[in-house]
Amino acid sequence: MPQDIYVPPPKDVGRSAREGDKVVVELLHWESRHTNPEGQITEVLGPPTAEGVDMLGVLRQYELPLKFPRKVLQEVRHFGTEVAPSEFADRVDCRKHQVITIDPHDARDFDDAFFLKKIETGWKLWVHIADVSHYVKPGSALDVEARKRGNSTYLVDRVIPMLPEALSNELCSLKPEVDRLTKCVEFQLNQQGHVKRFTCYAAIIHSKRRYAYEQALSIIRAKPKDSIERMLHDAHKLAQKVRQLRFRAGALELDFPETKIRLNEKGFVQDIELSRSDESHQLIEEFMLLANEAVALRSSKLRRTTIHRVHEKPDPIRLQEYRENVLAHDVPCGNLTKPVEVQKLLKRLGKLSIGPALKIGFLKSLMRACYSVESLGHYGLAKSNYTHFTSPIRRYADLVVHRTLFDYSKTPLTALKQTAEHLSVTERNSSDAERDSKNVKLFAYLTSQLTSGKLVHYDAMVTEIRNFGFFVEVPNLGMSGLVPLSILDDDFYEIDQRGTQITGRRNRRTIRLGQDIKVVIAKVDPFKKQVDFRLLQSGKKSSGKRRLSGNHPKKVKKKSSSQNRRRTVPDKKTVTKRKSKSRKSSS
Repeated sequence: MPQDIYVPPPKDVGRSAREGDKVVVELLHWESRHTNPEGQITEVLGPPTAEGVDMLGVLRQYELPLKFPRKVLQEVRHFGTEVAPSEFADRVDCRKHQVITIDPHDARDFDDAFFLKKIETGWKLWVHIADVSHYVKPGSALDVEARKRGNSTYLVDRVIPMLPEALSNELCSLKPEVDRLTKCVEFQLNQQGHVKRFTCYAAIIHSKRRYAYEQALSIIRAKPKDSIERMLHDAHKLAQKVRQLRFRAGALELDFPETKIRLNEKGFVQDIELSRSDESHQLIEEFMLLANEAVALRSSKLRRTTIHRVHEKPDPIRLQEYRENVLAHDVPCGNLTKPVEVQKLLKRLGKLSIGPALKIGFLKSLMRACYSVESLGHYGLAKSNYTHFTSPIRRYADLVVHRTLFDYSKTPLTALKQTAEHLSVTERNSSDAERDSKNVKLFAYLTSQLTSGKLVHYDAMVTEIRNFGFFVEVPNLGMSGLVPLSILDDDFYEIDQRGTQITGRRNRRTIRLGQDIKVVIAKVDPFKKQVDFRLLQSGKKSSGKRRLSGNHPKKVKKKSSSQNRRRTVPDKKTVTKRKSKSRKSSS
């Protein structure tokens, strides 16, 4: 919106708005795009630099609620704090099994657990999922609020849960040493990791141990000390076999590193951690994918209409454009409409310096996963039937699937379609909010570097070269940004005809697509959500005006950083989404 919004002085909003304050405005009249809209200030948040205002702005922008309605909390109180023996009826008792959970170290909503046992023909695997549908009944105030929220939202400094904490972190959470109700998928697998048969039923468990990912990884890489640790070793071996079979079937390996921001007590960035998917994450991911697919197959066999997780095939035109771009960089590339050729390309890119940059380009050519009542398959996972079942504490779609499979809940098709569309919207809203919550903290952190003059050196990779500069991915910040040619003051730089590199006319310095470089912050624009970087060393300044030649000889126009550029976003945009706060795969 380029226009200013005309507003009268705010009334009854707690405090007067001052110049530069961040406020919430409700639009009232806007007769045409040639006139300024009119509105009224409904809330004054305060100065953007004041503590808490940045996150309050994110909450308001994405309409994220901070409290649950009183009626919802009253319903939750009626459940009590413990599972009563009367609730054990018609459930398979699995409390003697050595069930364990593996989650992020700061997680409290444990919605999945497992137990593995060796048998003569291979393995038996029990995947237990929190039985949220036992408590959240259709049409209740709790259900209406959960559907409205659609999912939990994990901001950088807080969680906006789908369910009240008395359920999400307590009664439904599969905590150790307490009885909990679950929905279970029991598998029988052969020695090679193939699923031979499975069954689904309601169960009760008593988790024996809770591990953080880091703890599980250290156990997997060390000698087991007891029966539970031996089971964890066996689970790792089985998960790796299942993983190999999945990629052999055509699944795409598209994981990128994730960043987790740690804040201090005042809400400022204290540390930025870079994490990758290791064996402990893969263990849980593979078991959850097995359960999701099994439930989808079971629902299909029973002809139950439910909500599916779908990821449609890429647009052939976009794939062809991407293929031509890859070939222009002298990288062999087959017919990308065939998954096996995509796998070959991704494997090839993993060995090239330019590979990560081209891999990001492939991600951009993919469709976005969503929810649908039609089983359209999942392209990235190479599964023809797939749904979400393993995270009902934080995803309403999983709760719907539980009901349709176990409780024989029949929802009209029209209503189910509306729910699927609504959940796709709330998921995107939460994803955008999570990204922006990171960005506002990062922008403040980077601005403080510029203010103090204490610039941090970052490793970066060139991902795109344009006639006004080149874009870089900065993994340790989890964001991308532009290095404008206007601040490369050591030479005149020319872009080649293919747009793959720029070269200094005199010093012959070359910057190529996919090249690793070091950068520092040059400019931060929180309003436009853009960050400019500067090369760590640019040499001596040159005199005279800068001109580009090569593929763009026409204009020497210096473009502003707001033109022809992308928003600064975290570099993780994958088919497989994290579970929560870098949790397990939600795909």
